[in-house]
Amino acid sequence: MRVVYLDHVARLSGGELALLGLIRSIRGEVDPYVVLGEDGPLVERFREEGIAVEVVPIAPRLRDFRKGRIRAHSLDPRVLALLAVYVFRLARRLRELHPDLVHTNSLKSSLYGGIAGRLARVPVVWHVRDRISGDYLPPSAVRLVRLAARFLPAAVVANSQTTLATLPHARRGTVVYNPVEPPPVLAAREGELTVGVVGRLAPWKGQHVFLGAFAAAFRGQPVGARIVGAALFGEEDYELQLREQARELGISDQVEFRGFREPIWDELAELDVLVHSSTVPEPFGQVVLEGMAAGLPVVAAAAGGPAELITDGADGLLVTRNDAKALAAALERLAADPDLRLRLGNAARERSRAFTPAATASRMLEIYVAVARRL
Repeated sequence: MRVVYLDHVARLSGGELALLGLIRSIRGEVDPYVVLGEDGPLVERFREEGIAVEVVPIAPRLRDFRKGRIRAHSLDPRVLALLAVYVFRLARRLRELHPDLVHTNSLKSSLYGGIAGRLARVPVVWHVRDRISGDYLPPSAVRLVRLAARFLPAAVVANSQTTLATLPHARRGTVVYNPVEPPPVLAAREGELTVGVVGRLAPWKGQHVFLGAFAAAFRGQPVGARIVGAALFGEEDYELQLREQARELGISDQVEFRGFREPIWDELAELDVLVHSSTVPEPFGQVVLEGMAAGLPVVAAAAGGPAELITDGADGLLVTRNDAKALAAALERLAADPDLRLRLGNAARERSRAFTPAATASRMLEIYVAVARRL
């Protein structure tokens, strides 16, 4: 079965790395071909692994059009014209590639890929990695995506029950959790306690909540904080705000801004506790699963995908989202109890074994076959 995978960007963000992991796990069962809307580091990643990839460039005005600018009766006609041109160009390329189905990996690629697939008469599977709700998208965009989910795709795959619940009338909706690669064995840490947060720097990711909680719990104590990640989508000012916040809180000498780092396991090996502090419900929370696989006690907001991964008090701790005081209390509890950290970390590692690449590949292949048989 030949599957064409679509994404509008080629940056190493969470959804794109998840796509790489999916294709890596399923390539023995399908013939994958990746079409990206821009050149970038993801292109080289695919080529390094021998995965066929090409760039069908999207005009920057269309590629960088922000979801927050989608408003009823006010779409830029130039953007709509660029969209039409790209859809027809992509449909022509799909007819040349002769895939059995198309798998889209982002909201933008789902919309333009869904239309192009219809024109090329190829079934499309949407892989939705974002919650389609008013705290993430403008109301007009929510209505547009929910309506399109009823008609464009042959099936919709969501990365969590939380995500699927925001598409109440999606065609053949189902959940397939992201896989996690088995990590290397991490050596036991020594030295001062280190607490960290890993992920793209963005206001909704809540690194500012983490800093507030860390200061309340550990200001002036021999405890270190690490912020791993970089701003990717025009949010560079947020990093400057975080650095200023650390200075104002009097914890600059305790906080290390690490920037984007790979491999993730090297960063997790330097932590004693992983924090996930999104201010809105996280669609899935890949780094939460990676932290669990690494045997770390994870403290996450009790909402969205992380609440599906973690059982509070058994294999991690859940706290009220956007609540620095509650997060600080959880961090103080873990800092004072090494045995609790060890127990939660061991249970988290065991829990992560349910999310193997083989299990994800098997479930996705079932969906592909079911879609193809309905033709």
